[in-house]
Amino acid sequence: MWLVVGLGNPGAEYEKTRHNIGFMTLDSLVGMSGAHSASSSFHGELFKKSNLLFLKPTTYMNRSGLSVQAVKQFYKIETDHIIVIHDDLDLPFGALRFKQGGGSGGHNGLKSIDAMVGNGYIRVRMGIGKPVYKSQVADYVLSDFSPEEQRLLPEWIEYAAKASLELIRHPIDYVASHYTVKKPVWGVS
Repeated sequence: MWLVVGLGNPGAEYEKTRHNIGFMTLDSLVGMSGAHSASSSFHGELFKKSNLLFLKPTTYMNRSGLSVQAVKQFYKIETDHIIVIHDDLDLPFGALRFKQGGGSGGHNGLKSIDAMVGNGYIRVRMGIGKPVYKSQVADYVLSDFSPEEQRLLPEWIEYAAKASLELIRHPIDYVASHYTVKKPVWGVS
Protein backbone atom coordinates (compact mmCIF):
# COMPACT_ATOMS: atom_id res chain seq x y z
CA MET A 1 0.00 0.00 0.00
CA TRP A 2 1.23 3.49 -0.91
CA LEU A 3 0.03 6.85 0.39
CA VAL A 4 0.47 9.98 -1.73
CA VAL A 5 -0.19 13.21 0.15
CA GLY A 6 -0.66 16.64 -1.41
CA LEU A 7 -0.13 19.52 0.99
CA GLY A 8 -2.25 22.65 1.02
CA ASN A 9 -4.85 24.60 2.94
CA PRO A 10 -8.60 23.93 2.69
CA GLY A 11 -10.99 26.64 1.56
CA ALA A 12 -11.69 28.62 -1.60
CA GLU A 13 -9.52 31.55 -0.49
CA TYR A 14 -6.41 29.33 -0.64
CA GLU A 15 -7.32 27.28 -3.70
CA LYS A 16 -4.96 28.92 -6.22
CA THR A 17 -2.17 29.95 -3.83
CA ARG A 18 1.45 28.86 -4.08
CA HIS A 19 1.14 26.92 -0.82
CA ASN A 20 -1.54 24.74 -2.45
CA ILE A 21 0.55 23.33 -5.31
CA GLY A 22 0.48 19.98 -3.48
CA PHE A 23 -3.35 19.97 -3.52
CA MET A 24 -3.38 20.93 -7.21
CA THR A 25 -1.00 18.09 -8.10
CA LEU A 26 -2.94 15.59 -6.00
CA ASP A 27 -6.16 16.56 -7.81
CA SER A 28 -4.37 15.79 -11.08
CA LEU A 29 -3.18 12.43 -9.73
CA VAL A 30 -6.67 11.47 -8.58
CA GLY A 31 -8.04 12.33 -12.03
CA MET A 32 -5.37 10.51 -14.03
CA SER A 33 -5.47 7.39 -11.83
CA GLY A 34 -9.26 7.09 -11.76
CA ALA A 35 -9.25 6.96 -7.94
CA HIS A 36 -12.56 7.27 -6.13
CA SER A 37 -13.46 9.00 -2.89
CA ALA A 38 -12.84 6.60 -0.02
CA SER A 39 -13.42 8.67 3.09
CA SER A 40 -13.75 12.16 4.46
CA SER A 41 -12.51 11.11 7.89
CA PHE A 42 -8.81 10.96 8.82
CA HIS A 43 -8.79 14.79 9.02
CA GLY A 44 -8.75 14.93 5.24
CA GLU A 45 -10.16 13.82 1.89
CA LEU A 46 -9.00 10.30 1.03
CA PHE A 47 -9.18 8.72 -2.43
CA LYS A 48 -8.35 5.12 -3.36
CA LYS A 49 -7.38 3.11 -6.43
CA SER A 50 -6.29 -0.51 -5.75
CA ASN A 51 -3.15 -0.26 -3.56
CA LEU A 52 -2.86 3.55 -3.88
CA LEU A 53 -4.25 6.07 -1.41
CA PHE A 54 -4.34 9.80 -2.18
CA LEU A 55 -4.78 12.25 0.70
CA LYS A 56 -5.56 15.96 0.96
CA PRO A 57 -5.33 16.92 4.65
CA THR A 58 -8.05 19.37 5.70
CA THR A 59 -6.28 20.37 8.91
CA TYR A 60 -4.50 23.42 7.47
CA MET A 61 -0.85 23.18 6.59
CA ASN A 62 0.69 23.36 10.06
CA ARG A 63 -1.31 20.35 11.29
CA SER A 64 -0.97 18.09 8.21
CA GLY A 65 0.76 15.42 10.30
CA LEU A 66 -2.51 14.60 12.11
CA SER A 67 -4.09 13.52 8.84
CA VAL A 68 -1.05 11.63 7.55
CA GLN A 69 -0.64 9.80 10.88
CA ALA A 70 -4.31 8.77 10.97
CA VAL A 71 -4.16 7.20 7.48
CA LYS A 72 -0.73 5.65 8.09
CA GLN A 73 -1.91 3.94 11.30
CA PHE A 74 -5.27 2.78 9.95
CA TYR A 75 -3.83 1.25 6.76
CA LYS A 76 -0.51 0.19 8.39
CA ILE A 77 1.59 2.01 5.79
CA GLU A 78 5.37 2.01 6.13
CA THR A 79 6.90 5.49 6.26
CA ASP A 80 9.01 4.82 3.16
CA HIS A 81 5.75 4.16 1.25
CA ILE A 82 4.51 7.71 1.88
CA ILE A 83 5.05 10.37 -0.81
CA VAL A 84 4.44 14.01 0.13
CA ILE A 85 4.02 16.63 -2.62
CA HIS A 86 4.70 20.15 -1.42
CA ASP A 87 5.73 23.69 -2.34
CA ASP A 88 9.39 24.61 -1.88
CA LEU A 89 10.61 28.20 -1.45
CA ASP A 90 14.24 27.22 -2.04
CA LEU A 91 13.60 26.19 -5.65
CA PRO A 92 12.67 28.48 -8.56
CA PHE A 93 9.14 28.34 -9.92
CA GLY A 94 8.71 25.23 -12.04
CA ALA A 95 11.65 23.28 -10.60
CA LEU A 96 10.98 19.71 -9.46
CA ARG A 97 13.19 17.68 -7.15
CA PHE A 98 12.91 14.49 -5.13
CA LYS A 99 14.24 13.67 -1.68
CA GLN A 100 13.80 11.05 1.01
CA GLY A 101 14.24 12.02 4.65
CA GLY A 102 16.08 15.08 5.86
CA GLY A 103 14.93 18.32 7.44
CA SER A 104 11.76 20.29 6.87
CA GLY A 105 13.48 23.36 5.44
CA GLY A 106 11.18 25.46 7.63
CA HIS A 107 8.04 24.14 5.87
CA ASN A 108 5.28 23.95 8.50
CA GLY A 109 3.47 21.07 6.79
CA LEU A 110 6.64 18.97 6.72
CA LYS A 111 7.45 19.90 10.34
CA SER A 112 4.04 18.58 11.36
CA ILE A 113 4.43 15.35 9.40
CA ASP A 114 7.96 14.83 10.76
CA ALA A 115 6.66 15.22 14.32
CA MET A 116 3.80 12.74 13.80
CA VAL A 117 5.31 9.99 11.59
CA GLY A 118 9.05 10.67 11.33
CA ASN A 119 10.93 12.01 8.33
CA GLY A 120 11.69 8.88 6.28
CA TYR A 121 9.00 9.58 3.67
CA ILE A 122 9.63 10.62 0.05
CA ARG A 123 9.22 14.27 -0.89
CA VAL A 124 8.25 15.74 -4.23
CA ARG A 125 9.58 19.29 -4.00
CA MET A 126 7.83 21.75 -6.30
CA GLY A 127 9.63 25.09 -6.57
CA ILE A 128 7.57 28.23 -6.08
CA GLY A 129 10.43 30.74 -5.87
CA LYS A 130 10.74 33.13 -2.95
CA PRO A 131 10.16 36.76 -2.10
CA VAL A 132 12.97 39.30 -1.89
CA TYR A 133 12.70 39.65 1.89
CA LYS A 134 12.30 36.83 4.42
CA SER A 135 9.65 38.88 6.25
CA GLN A 136 7.39 38.48 3.16
CA VAL A 137 7.36 34.65 3.17
CA ALA A 138 3.94 34.17 4.81
CA ASP A 139 2.22 36.57 2.42
CA TYR A 140 4.13 35.15 -0.55
CA VAL A 141 3.17 31.49 -0.04
CA LEU A 142 -0.46 32.49 0.54
CA SER A 143 -0.60 34.61 -2.63
CA ASP A 144 -1.91 33.42 -5.97
CA PHE A 145 0.46 32.48 -8.74
CA SER A 146 1.11 35.26 -11.25
CA PRO A 147 -0.88 35.19 -14.52
CA GLU A 148 2.21 33.91 -16.39
CA GLU A 149 2.79 31.18 -13.77
CA GLN A 150 -0.90 30.22 -13.93
CA ARG A 151 -0.55 29.76 -17.69
CA LEU A 152 2.33 27.31 -17.13
CA LEU A 153 0.84 25.44 -14.15
CA PRO A 154 -1.18 22.77 -16.00
CA GLU A 155 1.84 21.35 -17.87
CA TRP A 156 4.05 21.43 -14.77
CA ILE A 157 1.39 19.88 -12.50
CA GLU A 158 0.75 17.06 -14.99
CA TYR A 159 4.49 16.36 -15.22
CA ALA A 160 4.86 16.35 -11.41
CA ALA A 161 1.85 14.03 -11.05
CA LYS A 162 3.31 11.52 -13.54
CA ALA A 163 6.70 11.69 -11.81
CA SER A 164 5.02 11.05 -8.45
CA LEU A 165 3.44 7.86 -9.79
CA GLU A 166 6.86 6.75 -11.04
CA LEU A 167 8.07 6.82 -7.42
CA ILE A 168 5.74 3.89 -6.77
CA ARG A 169 7.19 1.89 -9.67
CA HIS A 170 10.88 2.79 -9.42
CA PRO A 171 13.51 3.67 -6.79
CA ILE A 172 13.85 7.37 -5.94
CA ASP A 173 17.33 7.57 -7.57
CA TYR A 174 15.87 6.42 -10.90
CA VAL A 175 13.00 8.92 -10.71
CA ALA A 176 15.33 11.75 -9.66
CA SER A 177 17.66 11.07 -12.60
CA HIS A 178 14.79 10.98 -15.13
CA TYR A 179 12.31 13.57 -13.81
CA THR A 180 14.26 16.26 -11.93
CA VAL A 181 13.75 19.73 -13.39
CA LYS A 182 16.41 22.22 -12.30
CA LYS A 183 15.76 24.94 -14.82
CA PRO A 184 12.06 25.19 -15.64
CA VAL A 185 11.14 24.58 -19.27
CA TRP A 186 7.34 24.86 -19.09
CA GLY A 187 5.76 26.62 -22.02
CA VAL A 188 8.88 26.23 -24.17
CA SER A 189 8.26 24.52 -27.50
